[in-house]
Amino acid sequence: MAMPRNQARSPFIAGLRLAALLISVFALGACGKREPESAAPAPDPASAAQPAAPAAADATRISELRATAKDAYIWGYPIVEGYKSMYQQAVDAKGANFHAGFNQIGNVAQVATPKDTSIITPNSDTPYSFLWMDLRAEPLVISVPAIDAKRYFSVQLIDLYTYNFAYINRAATDGKASVFMVAGPDWKGETPKGVREVFRAETQLAYGLFRTQLFSPSDLDNVKRLQAQYKVQPLSAFLGTPAPPPAPPITFPPYDPEQANGLGFFSYLNFLLQFAPTVDSEAALRQRFAGIGIEAGKPFDAAALPPADREAITAGIADANQALEQFIATEINTEKVSSADMFGTRAALKDNYLYRFAGAKLGIYGNSASEADYQSYFVDAQGRPADGSQHDYVLRFAKDQLPPTNAFWSVTLYDGKSKLLVDNPLDRHLINSAMLPTLKRDADGGLTLYIQQASPGKDKESNWLPAPAGPFYVILRNYSPGQAVLDRSWQKPALTPVERKAD
Repeated sequence: MAMPRNQARSPFIAGLRLAALLISVFALGACGKREPESAAPAPDPASAAQPAAPAAADATRISELRATAKDAYIWGYPIVEGYKSMYQQAVDAKGANFHAGFNQIGNVAQVATPKDTSIITPNSDTPYSFLWMDLRAEPLVISVPAIDAKRYFSVQLIDLYTYNFAYINRAATDGKASVFMVAGPDWKGETPKGVREVFRAETQLAYGLFRTQLFSPSDLDNVKRLQAQYKVQPLSAFLGTPAPPPAPPITFPPYDPEQANGLGFFSYLNFLLQFAPTVDSEAALRQRFAGIGIEAGKPFDAAALPPADREAITAGIADANQALEQFIATEINTEKVSSADMFGTRAALKDNYLYRFAGAKLGIYGNSASEADYQSYFVDAQGRPADGSQHDYVLRFAKDQLPPTNAFWSVTLYDGKSKLLVDNPLDRHLINSAMLPTLKRDADGGLTLYIQQASPGKDKESNWLPAPAGPFYVILRNYSPGQAVLDRSWQKPALTPVERKAD
């Protein structure tokens, strides 16, 4: 909970008052015999006002510190949240979520399950391949195979800020085997022969997130064959030239969620900022943050701060989270803001750091609008939070009103607390367009999905998406969405609560 501002500065004010009282007592004792009142000199108004000046100045400083901490947390949260994925996937080789070291591709030949915890709100339609890139020494060259037009695939290129700075997809390759290069902010050179296009990252560390569509369990071997053809190599290896000197080794601090969610957040942020050179549009912002100790590569020792400063920074973090809660309630749940606003390039987001903060909190590494559309169900048709312990729900698509897509759509359910997939007896976490032949249609040709904890009955289980006995949310994804989705002329159906049948 945020601390009231007067409470944050009360120790200082109380100290001043006590000091003033002691001075008065000492003065009376030292004088001995008290002189007549008429002989006492008149108090100087200017000197009487002096003790209040430091208090006012410190109160202003504490208020500014709190405001700056709030803004720094909103701006820096996606960077630190991304570090969780980086550390688990590419640094902690003994961890359950490790996939491959830097500049290597780690393939996962299965869709996401409840056991996958390194990314919140993961999709479970496309097996992932992971590439964490260290671009300090030289660029990397990425090769992708020819992929059938019916199968969706993409390589989402993301910088440390979590901006999607480029895509390798069907539009970039025309479905043909292609070679691309990713360069860091310090590289200067021309596009090498044999490279189709060069993509430039603003940061020295970056992420390549590969998605390859899986049509059905029997299709898994096909996905594995495609994943095996994704290749990455340093530019020097691609050109057959001597490699440049290696970049200095990095000592990565272990990721601790408790530390990252407290004042230790700023220690992680300072560590990561050394790989994120200041861009011109953020020079003033970074200078302002430096005023409270947020600087690239510098230590941030929260324990060494005065108690009032620690309280102010902690209150600033609470203010940031409170701003997010209000934003979700008034902008996202009311559908004034969509995923199209929260994910994309730096230019597309227009320095709206609250949008980027919300995207990282709700589902980091979301796609840009042109690549995928995400529509959420955090509340039902009556505006109440979705909760499987309280209600059963239906999601009904009217005849000819399935999501218009150029690739595929899916409806995926997540636990409201962990933001991960939910264990259930069917081992089913989504219903998507590839499953349409197995789904039961309504009498009028529509499609009703049953989202509830208990089975809706054997005759309806094909359309059942199991919910937990507690809060949950649903994400409707549309990959390569149709124009009617992008311009919102197509409207998603409501998540409608229905009367629960008695046991």
